[in-house]
Order: sequence, then C-alpha cells, then structure tokens
Amino acid sequence: MLADKNPASLKTVAARVGLAPCSISAVLNNTPASRAIPQATKDRIFRAVAELNYRPNLWARSLRTKRTRMVAAATPDVGRPAVARVIAGLQSRLHRRGYLLALVNMDSIGASSACVLLQQRGIEGVIAIDASLPEKTDLPIASVDLSYINSADVFSEDMQAWLSELGASAAETMIRQIEKPNASRRVKIQPKLPPAYFGAVRTGLVSSETRESA
Repeated sequence: MLADKNPASLKTVAARVGLAPCSISAVLNNTPASRAIPQATKDRIFRAVAELNYRPNLWARSLRTKRTRMVAAATPDVGRPAVARVIAGLQSRLHRRGYLLALVNMDSIGASSACVLLQQRGIEGVIAIDASLPEKTDLPIASVDLSYINSADVFSEDMQAWLSELGASAAETMIRQIEKPNASRRVKIQPKLPPAYFGAVRTGLVSSETRESA
C-alpha cells in the first residue's frame, strides 16, 4: 500500500501560482488586503487550491485570526426535502467562501439554549430555516421561510436547482452580515417563487391552497 502524499501547504499553492504565501492567505481568508488582487488572479489561486487539494489548518487559522468562520443552519426538520435542498446550497456556497456549516435540530433543543450553545462554540452567524430565534440573540441571523412549500417527496430538477440557489443566496447574505460591520443583524429572506414552483402545483406536488397564500 502506497503511503499518502504529504498535504499541500500554503507555500506549495504560492509556488504554483507565483505569488507570496501572504497573498494566498489574504485571498483564502477574504481579508481587506485581498480587495486589491484582481479577480483573475483570485480565480488562479482557487484553481490551484482545488488541483493541489490544499486544506488549511483551521485550528491554527482560528487562533491567528480569532475567528472560526463557522455558520449554523437552525431548523426543526433537517430531513424535509425542501430544507435539505436549501442546506445543500448553503453548504456548497459557504465551503466555496471558506466557511464551515454546522446543523442545529431545533426539535431537540430549545431556541434559547441553542443560541447560547452556538455562541459558546464560536458560531459567527445563524441561518434560521422555518425557525424562530430570540430577539436578543447576539448573532447575525438570516431567516428563510419555506412554510409555503408543501412537504412533497419529489421536486422537478428546476425546483431542486431553485432551492439550492436559495441556499446559496442565504449564504451570501449571511457572509455580508458577518463581514460588514454596518450590515443589518437580522435579515428575512423572502424568495420570489419560480415558475417551477407553479408547475409543481399543476402536477400535484404543491397544494393550490399553498400557492394562493404565497
């Protein structure tokens, strides 16, 4: 059995793209210094990171930056198809932006207890999916309302893509809340229903009563 290759380091990525390690770090951590780096150069860095399978030392990064870059998704029903699709979109976009996603099942823990636990664990923001969190929560919160979507087991491909994109949009909203000091601490995301949703009504995947109330 062949031994595993040594993991790529920041210096390895820097050598691949011909930049200093500090520039690579600035882009990967989305620091203010990275704003001066052209997007084409950032794209080269991200490609090199993917090709070399670079994995940052998150513990060392947290100690250095005093940040965890962790976001939580809080919901009472992780297994609901629509919620699962939104979470998939969340995770994909957060990962791309250098964040980690934690899941909180609101059915197994009270809202107040959940908020205290999240703060103790260093969570930087919460995306509440069909969940209510206390007004006094000292964390950025983005709320996503999916109550108008029926708990159908099957969605069209267009509808699945739309739900994933909704998750990606919620992730971007949360990142703006975290990284911009003057951003609103609470944002309610009210998505415009896509044509695929009304197609689902016609095929019986979503009730007409739900459509009329949305």
